[in-house]
This record gives sequence, C-alpha cells and structure tokens, in this order.
Amino acid sequence: MKERTVEQTKKQNVQKQKGTTKILFSILLGIFDFVAVCGAYFLALWMRFDFVFSHIEQKYMDAFSRFILFYGVFCVLVIGVFRLYKSLLRYIGIQELMRMLGVSVLLSIAHAVAITLLFNRMPISYYIGGALIQAILLIGIRFSGRLIDSLQTRISVSHIEMNRVMLIGAGKAGQMILKDMIANPGMQDKVVCIIDDDPNKQGRYMEDVPIIGGRDSILSGVEKYRIDKIYLAIPSATAEQRRDILAICSETKCKLKQLPGIYQLISGQVTVSAMKDVAVEDLLGRDPIRPDLSGVYSFINGKTVLVTGGGGSIGSELCRQIAAHKPKQLIIFDIYENSAYDIQQELKEQYPKLDLVVLIGSVRDSRRMFKVFDSYRPQIVYHAAAHKHVPLMEDSPCEAIKNNVIGTYKTAYAAMVHGCERFVLISTDKAVNPTNVMGASKRLCEMIVQCFDAKIKTGKANEIPQLFTHEGWENADKDGSGDVFRTIKTEFVAVRFGNVLGSNGSVIPLFKKQIAKGGPVTVTHPDVVRYFMTIPEAVSLVMLAGTYAKGGEIFVLDMGSPVKIDALARNLIRQAGLKPDVDIKIKYIGLHAGEKLYEEKLMAEEGLQKTDNELIHIGKPIPFDKEMLLKNLSTLMYKAYANDDRIRDYLIGIVPTYHPENSGADKPGDAAEADSGAERKE
Repeated sequence: MKERTVEQTKKQNVQKQKGTTKILFSILLGIFDFVAVCGAYFLALWMRFDFVFSHIEQKYMDAFSRFILFYGVFCVLVIGVFRLYKSLLRYIGIQELMRMLGVSVLLSIAHAVAITLLFNRMPISYYIGGALIQAILLIGIRFSGRLIDSLQTRISVSHIEMNRVMLIGAGKAGQMILKDMIANPGMQDKVVCIIDDDPNKQGRYMEDVPIIGGRDSILSGVEKYRIDKIYLAIPSATAEQRRDILAICSETKCKLKQLPGIYQLISGQVTVSAMKDVAVEDLLGRDPIRPDLSGVYSFINGKTVLVTGGGGSIGSELCRQIAAHKPKQLIIFDIYENSAYDIQQELKEQYPKLDLVVLIGSVRDSRRMFKVFDSYRPQIVYHAAAHKHVPLMEDSPCEAIKNNVIGTYKTAYAAMVHGCERFVLISTDKAVNPTNVMGASKRLCEMIVQCFDAKIKTGKANEIPQLFTHEGWENADKDGSGDVFRTIKTEFVAVRFGNVLGSNGSVIPLFKKQIAKGGPVTVTHPDVVRYFMTIPEAVSLVMLAGTYAKGGEIFVLDMGSPVKIDALARNLIRQAGLKPDVDIKIKYIGLHAGEKLYEEKLMAEEGLQKTDNELIHIGKPIPFDKEMLLKNLSTLMYKAYANDDRIRDYLIGIVPTYHPENSGADKPGDAAEADSGAERKE
C-alpha cells in the first residue's frame, strides 16, 4: 500500500513539474512576443531613417515611445485569446501558421489605426516594414522548434541507409505522399525520382526531386537511381492503366506499393501509411465489381436462408453477405465440421443478434435433408456443396456423381416439397462443353434444376421421381394422395462463373508455397488461360442473380478478360523480388486429365440475354429430353453407388456435351499438383 502511495506521489510530482514547465514556457514565449512586436516597429522606424538613430524625427519617436508598450501588451493578450501559447511548437502545422498570420495582420491593422488616430501619422514604410518584421518574428519563433526537431531527425538518420524510392505519379496524391515522406525522414524511405506520363511535367522538379520521364523510363530509372521500392500514387488510374504500369514494375526486383483508391485523396488520407502492397487482383486489369445490392436486401431481409457447403470458400462468403442483409434465420449446412465451426464463430462475433443455426450432414443423405427442411422450412437455398477439384474427381468419378449430381437432386427435391421459394445452384464455367467428370457432373446439376423448374411450371411436379438409396420415412407423398405436389412454387435457377481468387485449393497459395521453397513453380501449360473473380465479387453477383430469377435460368456472370496462368505465376515471382526462370524456375508439367487450355462461359448453342445488370446475363437453355433424363438418373445413381468403373461411358450418354477425349491431357498428374493450372472454387 505504501509502495502504491509513493508511486502515485511520484506521478503527481511529475505531472506538476510538466505543468510548471508548460506555464514557464508560455510566459517566456509571451515575453519574446512582447519584445518582438516592439522591436519590429522600432526596426522599421530605424530603417526608414537609414539606420541612423539621430536622424529619426522627434515627432515620430515621441509617438512610437508613447504607444509601443501598450501595443506590446495588447499583442500578448490577443495572441493568448487565440490560444497560440498552447500549441506544441514541435508539431506546429499549417493551421497554426495561418492562424498566426491572421493574428499578425489583425494586430498590424490595429497598430496602424491606433497610432495614427491617437498620436501621429507615421511614414508608410513604418507601417509596412513593421507589419512584415512582426509577422516574420512571430511565425519564425513558432516554427523554429519544428525546424530544430527536423534537423535533429535528419542528423540522427543520416548514418542509416535509406530505401531509395521511385514515385509514380506527379499529381496531387504523389505530391502529398512526397511531402509526408520528407516530413518523416525517420521512416527510412527517400524518394529519389518521379515518373509521370504528362510530358509537361517531365524534366521538372517536385520538392527538389526530378521527374525523369513516363512509364517507359521506369526500368532505366530503377537501374540508374538504384531503386529499392516503387510507390504507385495515381488513385484515379483505371484498372487497365494500373495493370499496365504494375506489369512494367513487376519486371524489376523492387517492392511495390500503391495507394488503394481515389477515396484516400478525397478524404485527405494520402500518406505513406495508407499505401498497400500490390495484390494479385491488381494485376487482373479490371475494376472491382461493386453491384447495387439493394434488391438483395429486400429479397433476403426477414427470410430463412439455407446455405449448403456453407463452410467452404464460396459458401462462407455467401453466409457473410447474407448475414449482413438481416435474414430471419441463417442455416449453415456442411459435412466438414472444422470449416463450419470457423464461420460460425466469425458470424457470432460480427452479428451477435443473428439467428444462426449450424448443422453437420451430407447432401447425399435424403433423410437428413428432409429433416433439415422439415424442421427449419428455409425459403431460400443457396446450394454450394460440391466436389470441385478436377484431377481428384477424375480419379474418383463415382464420388463426383454421388455428391454433385445425386446430392443436388436430393437437396432440390427436399426444397421443392417443403415450400422453398427459391433454389440457387452454384455452377461453374467447367460445365460448358465439359472435358472432365467434375464439369460434366455440374452440367448435369444444371440440367436437373432446369428439369425441376419445367415440371413445376407445367403442374407436373408429381412426375419428378424421388431417388432413394434406401427407403425411409422421407417419402414426400406418404399418404399417396399427391396433395404435397399441388402447392409447389419453388423457382430453380443456376449461376455459372469461373475461377475465384483465394478459394480453397487456390493456385495462388500453391504458387507462393513453391516460391518460398525456392521453386520450381509448376504450371500445367504455358498457354492455359482462366477467368478470374474475387470471392466477394462472385458471391455478390450470385446473390443479385438470385433476385432476378423467374425459374429455369442459367445466369452467367461476366468474368472480364481471361488471364494466362503462366503470366500470373511470373507476376507472383516478381512480387517476391525474384526473377522468373532465373531465381525461380517455372516447370510446365502438362495438362491434367480432363483439363482444358481455356474455359468457356457459354456453350456454342447458347445465346445471351441481358438482365438489368450488365455483369449478369442469361444463357438460352439448350433443349434436352427431360423425361429421359429423369429415367437415366436413377440408373446413374445406382452405378455410382456400385462404384462402376464404366461410369464415364454412362455419363456421356446422359450429358451430350461431355467429351472426355478432347481434354488434351498429356498425363494424369497427381493430387499434389492438382490445382497448378487454375484456381478452383467451392
């Protein structure tokens, strides 16, 4: 207790000492101001008479001596009223400068009016010279602390090796970045040259730093000025412009940073700390997709929503965005408890008032699905549960059928007979002219939802057979009356898009691991290309497409321009400060079984219809025999559960666009290199 009292006493003494120091400093500054304003006008009067005291006319000297002491006291009081004795000189800035300048002008006007009216008219040079000298002294003393501190900092860091920085952008943002770095030399970054495409700025200087040329001077400038870092400060640049500049920068070993966006410029947050590392998404060459989700809010708000595969990369992002739109209840369904637990904990923390249910189970189990739908009665279903790794499904084709096809069928059937309003299937561009089992299984899923929708619209939902691997209580028409099928209004749609950055099994983490190990980086083929989209972008468009649904559509998301995987790998190597094929080797391992050189968004027979959103299109359905499909699915299911080695042959007969012989695979590959050709999604 005594030790605590002693410690408190010490703190109180320190605080008193600091308070006393502040008061003493303010008094000393006030004395300086008094002497400065008095001396300023005396110096102006003295200068008027050529610095000869005896030449000063007596009438001017009498007026000055009778007035100046009162004026000095008045100045100290006015400066105190404007709280300029409370500013920290070490951190004084532009606001204090403008305030001090304004006060000085006000005092000079008061001086001129008072001495003229009360005592005598003084020489013009007295008024002007006194005002200027007064302003210089008052402002100078206040910035001297910052100047001394800056000099001390420069001296202290002069022996430290600075990072040499190339700044790209000589506009307002670049100027603010440069000033921030000059004001903070302790960050050990120094801009030594600037790049700007404006020819009017080239050859000039900004804050004594040369503007050496346009983007074509980046590589030569890096070598000439021995650049360590490159800062891109053009927040107004389009995604294509940013991509082109970053592509050039990626040819160097420099660390790349950029200002994220124009909002930093508007909000005045343009500082070095606001710079971020260049991400792979920045190299894709398109602006982020930011759809208007107001329609999604009204669609989801107050409803019970089920997400199958809710723990996966796409499923978990669906859950995040659904939770943000205030559903009545959100149900996460997944077979993998670890990922389900992770998203559960995240949402519970972020949305404590959310009615969240997390269930473990398999979409293959019709009894489990019936139980879920019977207990919670979801109004909207996002079906994201699927096996999606192409090479793994080539090795285990029956599992792709069991989980993707039969799992989708059983989930869709349970949704239909339990009053679900909307069923949204998450599909893939690999369903277009599939050359692999995974793509063929997802195409079959699209055909299933189109078949369900067509039967419902024609009032023939009772003709959709219920698939069983075992008979059980989940039989929809238990009493045989058919009443359960008379009120069905479920709308079934599919949303098709390409590869997503950051998904489970993503190629980027694989490439980064290979780079960290020193290589080689494995790419299946130098010409392989893929469409890319970030997970939040894809999910936002999936949800928006779901609001447009009228039943039976296959929505196609605009993925922008395709990206070469080889270029993606090389950019990642350069981002690590290494040279492709020099520091890190790139090894081409051949296309995997069932893998294409390129992905297609639509089949050749499909045309595109527009929606209210230019990023979402509707593919014209390809006609197929729905009755035959429903008959064949039962046989396909039994063959899959019998693990029939000839399952591909039967799949070819059901999915006319499935052509495994066109895969162009050089060799099967193995699971360890499963996704070196492209990003996969859940």
